[in-house]
Amino acid sequence: MDLATIIGIVSGVALVVTTIVMGGSPKIFIHVPSMMVVFGGATAATLISFQLKEVLGVLNVVRKAFFSESIDNVALINRIVELSKKARKEGLLAIDKEVNQIEDAFLRSGMEMVVDGTEPELIRNIMETELSYLMERHKRGQDIFSALGEYAPAFGMIGTLIGLIGMLQNLNDPTQIGGGMAVALITTFYGALAANLVFNPIAGKLKNRSEEEVLVKEMIIEGVLSIQFGEHPNTIQRKLMNFLSPKQRVFEE
Repeated sequence: MDLATIIGIVSGVALVVTTIVMGGSPKIFIHVPSMMVVFGGATAATLISFQLKEVLGVLNVVRKAFFSESIDNVALINRIVELSKKARKEGLLAIDKEVNQIEDAFLRSGMEMVVDGTEPELIRNIMETELSYLMERHKRGQDIFSALGEYAPAFGMIGTLIGLIGMLQNLNDPTQIGGGMAVALITTFYGALAANLVFNPIAGKLKNRSEEEVLVKEMIIEGVLSIQFGEHPNTIQRKLMNFLSPKQRVFEE
């Protein structure tokens, strides 16, 4: 579970709720019609922009923001180096039995092609094609939440305009103007809150997750091709260490 996402949303909601309660009028911020306009309108606009199956699959995308599988890049590099040592000492066919024991599916797929004698350029093309489609799938999830982040404030303004129109019809009763204005502005509040505390931050988190995963897979591609070229294990290790953060490099050294 990604504690940063949980802590961020919970603390953000807590701060807003605390501010509302300290203001002394929490009930006025609960307005179901305004919620319907903002969340219903944003969802409807998103459905127009994307395919139904993409929007319905958003729950699987959200899971990546809250639940992430941590990848031990150092352990992955060590695994690649171990394979390179065995391949350099006993030949590429010697690692055939170990291929099925490789946990990472992307690395396993690459090593299977190496053992099968696939040409290096073809291996790179196949693995980079798989990576490009992975990036595209990730981008669709990011785009959906970015769209929700754009549409929510827009429908908040639409709801406010609806409220203002209704308020202007009652200008003959000055006592109703204050309450009408407050209700009209609630939709703007809902839209801004949803966009800046939920939708846009989740889109940003998904982007970061995608970049991390892409970096790992690029590292795997370099490792697989280096093994096939018969490079020295120490050279492979130094090359792959460049994909790590300075902190991880110091830890490994």
